[in-house]
Amino acid sequence: MFTRLTALCSLCFMCVIAAVSSSSYADEAKWPDKPVTIVVPWPPGGVADFVARVVSQKISASLGQSVIVENRPGAGTNIGSDYVAKARPDGYTLLLGSSNNAVNKFLFRNMPYDPIKSFTPVSLLVYVPNVLVVHPSVPAKTVGELISYAKQHPDELTYASAGNGSPAHLAAEKFKTMAGVRIRNITYKGAAPAVTDVMAGRVSMMFTNLPASLSAIQSGKLRAVGLGGTTRSPVVPNVPTIAESGVPGYEASAWYGLMAPAGTPANVIEKLQQALASARTPEALDALRQRGTDPRISPPEDLQKQLQTDLQVYGPLIKAAGITLE
Repeated sequence: MFTRLTALCSLCFMCVIAAVSSSSYADEAKWPDKPVTIVVPWPPGGVADFVARVVSQKISASLGQSVIVENRPGAGTNIGSDYVAKARPDGYTLLLGSSNNAVNKFLFRNMPYDPIKSFTPVSLLVYVPNVLVVHPSVPAKTVGELISYAKQHPDELTYASAGNGSPAHLAAEKFKTMAGVRIRNITYKGAAPAVTDVMAGRVSMMFTNLPASLSAIQSGKLRAVGLGGTTRSPVVPNVPTIAESGVPGYEASAWYGLMAPAGTPANVIEKLQQALASARTPEALDALRQRGTDPRISPPEDLQKQLQTDLQVYGPLIKAAGITLE
């Protein structure tokens, strides 16, 4: 009796498993059959939000479903990132990830997610070079002249940063270390007031992403002396990279990429890759480039490598600079 009952229970259990597996396979096969959400862990209006909206509009047509952008800012992108990390891995909730996912590992004592293990990479989307800008009153028109002046006047120059551990802060500290200069940090609660004070001449300089400062550069309110990317930008072709201007090997670019919760099925990732490939229209690429970004679509492995590289680069930099969150 016991043996027959056990066998019957086992058979029922196997049938349930088979049914669940079959249903799961069917769901994956028809993905997407409802709207997809891209979570942006920043407020609306910035370059990250812009990138997400361009991408969402373009891949929506390929997927045959609406792709919604949902802003979940806060805690240095941790709120939105953690939301996606804990979402169901079915491809319907995606994250606009960035270098913040790696940097935060060294800034927050209790990270709610793992930057590598909690996500399945989909693709890099854009690189966004940082640009070193100075107030026009600063007696330097090139990176070389700026370094020379800073060495002759240690601690006289100041730089604005949008908070401890922000991309602007890390880019400046990296520059100070590699150029061997002493420039004082003035910390702000956000990029907007930081840029405002540099334009007003209350602070000497700052590193900021090119899209955020492009109009001020073009109007002459800020002077761009060097780009943090590996190549020059077509929107400011006369601005050399910092690496070619006397600081060999310097690079400080932000990036944005598409990520899914860990465990998202491979065929869903493949469909997202196909949708991104079809979204590479001249119109979409031009829109992204005009905002100062460098668009690209990559295999998932490239995004994984980028995250691992950031962990290796920013960990020692944050420790050496003694950067902590207040």
